Amino acid sequence: MYTLYIANKNYSSWSLRPWLLMRALGIPFEERLVPLEDGSCWDSYRTFSPNGRVPCLHDGATVVWDSLAIVEYLAERHAGVWPENAETRAWARSVASEMHSGFGALRERCSMNCGLRIELAEIPDALQADIARIDEIWSEGRTRFGGPWLAGPEFSAADAFYAPVVFRVQTYGLPLSDAARAYADLLLGHAAMVEWYRAGLAEPWRETSHEDEVQSAGAIVADYRQETSQPGD
Repeated sequence: MYTLYIANKNYSSWSLRPWLLMRALGIPFEERLVPLEDGSCWDSYRTFSPNGRVPCLHDGATVVWDSLAIVEYLAERHAGVWPENAETRAWARSVASEMHSGFGALRERCSMNCGLRIELAEIPDALQADIARIDEIWSEGRTRFGGPWLAGPEFSAADAFYAPVVFRVQTYGLPLSDAARAYADLLLGHAAMVEWYRAGLAEPWRETSHEDEVQSAGAIVADYRQETSQPGD
């Protein structure tokens, strides 16, 4: 059986992608959650991941790291990771890769924190451009391939790659068209997304840099996480 190493569900957008894909497709795996530490995780994460980061997939003696590499490794072994149709598959791979390498303003301004609700202090032009492009992708995919998912009737890796954005939409109240909002609501209601979200709210851990990032973005208007002490208290 596969073993998937991940970090805190409240924070770790990169971990969510392969975890959600494997849950959605019914690919069995053992989850090993290693909480983030204040400062560097290099020493502890290097014990299971060559690049000292998560996610990292172990398949016996084979170790695969980086979310995109993990997804492609799974695609070689399991049906449904990408759409069967070549044109649809090319589009799905393109938008997943765009998410993997782009949207820097969104990542910088709106880090993932599932349990909080933030009123942004501002939406700079670069962030608005990222939001508009995401809206375009979501609307195009569902219109072009018939929905309800990004690349057609079945959940695929394209949806998994945009799942962390959906949590950001929820946290920061990002403005979307009605069509894109409908997709966000659909993904938020997926059983595996609900499972991840509830687990994230129940986590007792807080990591300083992630907490500081969201507080610098705007005002916290709600915190749905369980109460816990801060590091050093």
